[in-house]
Amino acid sequence: MSLDAAAASLADRLLKQEFVEVLAHHDADGIAAASILCHAMFRKGGRFRLRIRPGITTADLPGDGSVLLCDFGSALTDLPGDVMVVDHHLPRFEGDYHVNPHLAGIDGDRNLSAAGTAYIVAQHMGDNRDLVGLALLGIIGDGQPLDGPNREIVNDGIANGFITPRRGLRLPGRGLVEQLALAVDPYLTGFSGVPDAARALVAEVTDEDDLDTESLLTRVVLTAAPNASVSALSGIWGTTYSLGREVIDEALNLATVVDACGKAGNGDIGASLCLRSSHAVQDAWEITARYRQAVVAGIQGARRLDERVALFSVDDGGVASDVADALANDLVQNGPVFVIGMSGDHCSVSARCPPGIDLDLDAVMRTVAEACGGRGGGHRRRAGGRIAVDQVDRFRQTLLEAVPA
Repeated sequence: MSLDAAAASLADRLLKQEFVEVLAHHDADGIAAASILCHAMFRKGGRFRLRIRPGITTADLPGDGSVLLCDFGSALTDLPGDVMVVDHHLPRFEGDYHVNPHLAGIDGDRNLSAAGTAYIVAQHMGDNRDLVGLALLGIIGDGQPLDGPNREIVNDGIANGFITPRRGLRLPGRGLVEQLALAVDPYLTGFSGVPDAARALVAEVTDEDDLDTESLLTRVVLTAAPNASVSALSGIWGTTYSLGREVIDEALNLATVVDACGKAGNGDIGASLCLRSSHAVQDAWEITARYRQAVVAGIQGARRLDERVALFSVDDGGVASDVADALANDLVQNGPVFVIGMSGDHCSVSARCPPGIDLDLDAVMRTVAEACGGRGGGHRRRAGGRIAVDQVDRFRQTLLEAVPA
């Protein structure tokens, strides 16, 4: 079945429901995907309850009623067949209402996010073109390039006047000092987590509020270059997007805030922003600042556990995913990166392939985590898992056997 046909089938089913339980993954892509479909249902008189979760199992599903899963669920083989799934992870679920780019021969790792997939579904539910900015959040949040369907979606948003591209500093924040001191994507050695250095630089390159952008970029690059990857340095400046319909106008800022709120356990606030409520914008920014401070601390405090494989541990499992992104993409690595973080009586594991490294991390994490009594999976170059605390040593040994030298 084509992606468009699958989207139309799911859209028709959603429009027939009086009430839908919506569960979404807690990152920017999942929250944006669910919000797009909640907007579309609400506009047609549908009712829903939206909940944000860090993960999903079949046991987590509500006992009765219609259920929609966004940005997770595809990997579960034991879901009831009537569960509706909008996802872009490698699919194993075989239900009738499963919209996933992989099932249509589209690379969901790179070319279409869950939010983009949800946007396609929403277009079959009515005129929801103004939600295209939320689809862009998924692309940004999952670090996807503007290729294939992603490019088509964004180009439509630009053509319809809902997205406006421009050039600028690609560092989220409420001001230049915060942009530098809380930079984690990319992580900038010498400024990230060093607010005094950020303030000093801003003072040097600013004259009566007139910013010398060339001097700023030069200083940042020269300071970070000894430890930074090429992709990190090239990501400081580039195309940014204005979203005229959203409560935070700059797309990178909105994606960052929604993502941080979700991962910090405040997914309700992140979702409220995507549902265009401005009442918690300032609270959301404060949550984001605290979360990114924790990510910086995690990056700086990451402990390497093995010399052959880039396996690291951090104290806070809640930031393992973003620490793994930074270690893999922003610092120079020659192989895949794995980060283990404590989360109560379990450990969260995040796996990433740096630019130029291609390893099927979905298969690796699924195999290794299951060998340790846990669960894992995700995308080919970006995956995760969950294991018990007492299985860390076994995970390390199994990982060494699974990853090529």
